[in-house]
Amino acid sequence: MKKITIIGGSGTVGDILVEGLQHSYDILVLDKHIQNNTATNHYVDATHFDELHSTIPKDTDVIVNLLRIDTAHAIEPVEVFDQMTDVFFKATYYILLIAKEFRIPKVIFASSNHVTDYYEENGYSKLQREITTNDYPYPKGLYGVLKIASEQAGFVFSLHSDLSIINIRIGSVPSDNEKNALKQNDRLTRTLLSREDLVKLFSAAIEAKVKFGTYYGVSNNPDKPWDISNAIEELGYSPKKKT
Repeated sequence: MKKITIIGGSGTVGDILVEGLQHSYDILVLDKHIQNNTATNHYVDATHFDELHSTIPKDTDVIVNLLRIDTAHAIEPVEVFDQMTDVFFKATYYILLIAKEFRIPKVIFASSNHVTDYYEENGYSKLQREITTNDYPYPKGLYGVLKIASEQAGFVFSLHSDLSIINIRIGSVPSDNEKNALKQNDRLTRTLLSREDLVKLFSAAIEAKVKFGTYYGVSNNPDKPWDISNAIEELGYSPKKKT
């Protein structure tokens, strides 16, 4: 059974992945919000390299990087910029360095659709076609800038090490009841990544024989703004959910 270490796994996406993957994989969640260490959950502040280095198991097969913090504005003051850089870029670099040192085969990075959100309005593509990973990334805010920077850091490591790097640009994953959320949010009918498809996509990424790749994470919704054809072809992603 493969050992999966999920860093930043105490949020909505992490909870869904743990529930969906725990019967197929040996899962360890690392997060700074964990108060009591157990066999499957352990405290770590990922912005501290030494903590990460001593906590990530050396026999991990796949690291899933779900690190996040809440942000409010496209342009942030210096203190918020520093916090965002620590979480969204520096910690990602630390994870990649440790994975390289420990010879962990794969890192899956939870990126965001916001790396290309200039092309999207209210869940519709403004390009008269679906947005692809070949479109030049134009983020509308600092959050997207740091996500694309982390994607590119992964590319560098994939070139200069044996690491397999998979970036997943996640669409919308509601924290509350999916059906209720869809009724209340029109954009979500196009941008939803359902719980079922979230698990399917990350399972596919865990098993895929891909050295480096970037993919949009969205269900097969009518009028979805992002193209998922490469995720289907290269990862074997098989989305079932249609809103």
